[in-house]
Amino acid sequence: MLSQLWPALRINIFLTILLGVAYPLVVTGISQLVFPHQANGSLITKDGKVIGSELIGQSFSKPEYFQPRPSAAGNGYDPTASGGSNLGPTSAKLIRGTTKTDDKKNEVVDFDGISLRTVHYALENNLPYESSAPLERFKNARGDLDDVKLIKAFNDEKAPLVFRAQAPIPADAVTASGSGLDPEISPANAGIQAGRVAKARGVSPGQVRQLVARFTEAPSLGLLGEPRVNVLKLNLALDANYPKK
Repeated sequence: MLSQLWPALRINIFLTILLGVAYPLVVTGISQLVFPHQANGSLITKDGKVIGSELIGQSFSKPEYFQPRPSAAGNGYDPTASGGSNLGPTSAKLIRGTTKTDDKKNEVVDFDGISLRTVHYALENNLPYESSAPLERFKNARGDLDDVKLIKAFNDEKAPLVFRAQAPIPADAVTASGSGLDPEISPANAGIQAGRVAKARGVSPGQVRQLVARFTEAPSLGLLGEPRVNVLKLNLALDANYPKK
């Protein structure tokens, strides 16, 4: 019995050392020598402090910044809860959104939906639109659009609110990626946002669009994927070149 177990034990020890120790050390060493930036997570630093990664999207909401595509990861851009909404293209929830009642018995947004995202994207970027009802009707006491009122209007069975932008809106502007952490947007999406960003920073749209062009990356190897713009790197370049006045 022992004569049969000893060779098996030796093979097990050998493979553990080879594949569990030696191989990881060799691969780690090679990666640190050949492409250390990518091997360490493609981290981005500012003033000696890590502020993000080229590979993970994060939220930007101020008008002077380019905004990433929507996220369904956790409560949004949560790297510990990467994932999509898992809703199909005919899903009423995906299209019109839903509300819920929170612990304090207040009605709040449960899922925003493409219709609500379209409203905000069009208004924030000054796109022409048509609406079946005046949007003033859906504002709160502060004069801001009330997302809950809008979602309920989109879901009204008798007379649902119909809102259409009269200019094409890129799909990535109103839909989340499969991971919810996509760090990039399409050049078309960035081009539409350029006017808003330029106005907020007191520069010309042409200056901002030149920066967008500079940070537009071609498809990998010239054929994989689509042209794209990394939002975090572009926003850092904005702060460096055109700080808000």
